[in-house]
Amino acid sequence: MTRPSTGTSTGPGRTGSARRLPAGPAAVVVGGVLALLLVTLAHLGYGRSDVGLGDLLRLLVGGGDAGTRSVLVGGRLPRTLAGLVAGAALAVAGCLLQSSVRNALASPDTLGVTAGGYLAVTVTAVTGFSLGDAPRGAVAFAGGLLAAALVHAVAGGARGRPAHLVLAGMSVMLALTSVTAVLVVLFQEETGAVFFWGHGSLAVADSGRSLTVLPVLGAGLLGGVLLSRSLDILGTGDETARGLGVRVGRVRLTAVVLSVVLTACAVTVTGPIGFVGLAAPHLVRLAGVRRHAALLPSAAVWGATLLLAADLLARVTSPTGNEVPAGVVTALFGAPLFLWLARRLPAEPAAPGTVMPGRRGRRLPYPPLLAGGVALLCALLAGGLVLGDIAVPLPELPRLLTGGGDELLRGVVLEYRLPRLLVAALAGALLAVGGGIVQTVSRNPLADLTVMGVSGGAGFGAALVLVALPAVPYAVLPFAALLGGTAAFALTYGLSVREGSVAPERLVLVGIGTFALTTAATNYLVTGARFQVTQALTWLSGSTYARDATDLSVLAAAAVVGVPLLVVAFRRLDLLALGEDTPRSLGLPLERTRLAVLVLAVALAAAAVAVVGTVAFVGLVAPHAARMLVGSRAHRLLPTAALLGAALMVAADTVGRTAIAPAEIPSGLLAALIGTPYFVWQLHRGHKSP
Repeated sequence: MTRPSTGTSTGPGRTGSARRLPAGPAAVVVGGVLALLLVTLAHLGYGRSDVGLGDLLRLLVGGGDAGTRSVLVGGRLPRTLAGLVAGAALAVAGCLLQSSVRNALASPDTLGVTAGGYLAVTVTAVTGFSLGDAPRGAVAFAGGLLAAALVHAVAGGARGRPAHLVLAGMSVMLALTSVTAVLVVLFQEETGAVFFWGHGSLAVADSGRSLTVLPVLGAGLLGGVLLSRSLDILGTGDETARGLGVRVGRVRLTAVVLSVVLTACAVTVTGPIGFVGLAAPHLVRLAGVRRHAALLPSAAVWGATLLLAADLLARVTSPTGNEVPAGVVTALFGAPLFLWLARRLPAEPAAPGTVMPGRRGRRLPYPPLLAGGVALLCALLAGGLVLGDIAVPLPELPRLLTGGGDELLRGVVLEYRLPRLLVAALAGALLAVGGGIVQTVSRNPLADLTVMGVSGGAGFGAALVLVALPAVPYAVLPFAALLGGTAAFALTYGLSVREGSVAPERLVLVGIGTFALTTAATNYLVTGARFQVTQALTWLSGSTYARDATDLSVLAAAAVVGVPLLVVAFRRLDLLALGEDTPRSLGLPLERTRLAVLVLAVALAAAAVAVVGTVAFVGLVAPHAARMLVGSRAHRLLPTAALLGAALMVAADTVGRTAIAPAEIPSGLLAALIGTPYFVWQLHRGHKSP
């Protein structure tokens, strides 16, 4: 696992001037035990049946009836036991990760370990490779270990920096999650209730599974306690630890392996649950517990308490009584903690991979290249029109498009395929232009409206209207998405400003936190509402399924309004790309111009998200590819990016519609499969740059 470089150490709890809570270490331990007892009782006493806590207590003292016993043994106890085991395992795993790499943002989910285990278990479910509970844990362990190794490599190995390590971890997590989501959509029968399990749900709990992993949890905790003295010394720095006889590499590797083992236990029991491994250790550290001999058991107690409380809160507050995964609630409360910690990261010089790359080599002639892009897009559109579960002969296409030919084929082409392909093209173009604007203004190649939380905010705004105000006209959705996207961007940008500047890595980390927060809020709304699970997963993944002329009119209106404004902004964007001094010397009102073009970018992306859902990374990949082709001048970059974004989404729609016809893969998932590895590569490339 990557270690922090000398001089940039940000040990856990040391991202800034962390204050201790008034409580002392003893109060934290005793308070944690009492809180755990209270939450456990409340958790056991709550359920849909009429059996209350009093009935359960009577059962424990020898009273009660068979029905009460059945409720306790068959439903309540397995759920509570799963929360205790998974919460404790995640908390200890997060504590070991934070201490071993001395990174306050490290946890099993932020470093991709949870996603790796989840993907491995999903693969075994898809392939039917069932080995029982213990081997399933071994599979999750293998997946988590591979994910940790990948994060280590992407972050630059031992030379990696703390912020880059978490960026790499979150990128790998997004990539693995995208792959898993595609598998879930492709193999819905084999993965069964994996949607809830995939969001971390105690509803799928099984006592036998929890009891199977309980000895592993005990061994992992014992192993961590045995390492406690070495971890205490490691917190003072590598050189000091070596001077005191600590074998730094061996201790770090052992702690990471133990952490992966414990994460695998939790994934096996409840599925991937985020932010418990981040929040519980920080809660204990903030109370002043520093010694790992006390820190690890205390974190385990508080981790179990947090997860049980989250599950209880999810059931109590569900607007319709539908099951809301506990992992959604932990993300709702954990994401703000991530934002707080990311904001406190010390400012560091931009890493090579986080500054705008200059274009190298000979510039390609722009008019022929633009014509080639248009021709490519037309070819992809034609391919999308003729390919599908009903084949359309290519020679018949012109006649069908002009209203002639076979009636059935004409209906397929004009009423079904053409509107959704045009929706895909326009949505891709708008997202690509929005991403290009943001990258230019922030001078950050990692900036993307998804990574910066705008797409998540827009999705939350649209979902809020869909759930809370289902009777409002459809035309309201883009405005709701615009408000949500604007609020998310304001949150990201506002939290990223520190001492008057915005560090690129901090901007992306805060954006990822905003994306996690808004996505969790959207998941809460969608899963709590009376949506079908598959519909919810499809919408959240970004889909062009069943999009029609009404959706097309929304995007066309956004394009008609946005294109003239974009043309006016070309010169200003070129000036903004030069930095701050040159535009000011030329009389450009810097902040007002920057805000205006960013609002335009957010509006374009929000319109796209309102129609097709959250589509990740089109706004990252397309501007990058366009910049490599035509350079950074806005009048060349943005039209080329729009063509590439449109082509990417049209290709994703066609592949998603034809690969497993008559079922479909959401276009957003396919775009993410392409975009996320590109993001990972961009991070990794930074370490090879001179």
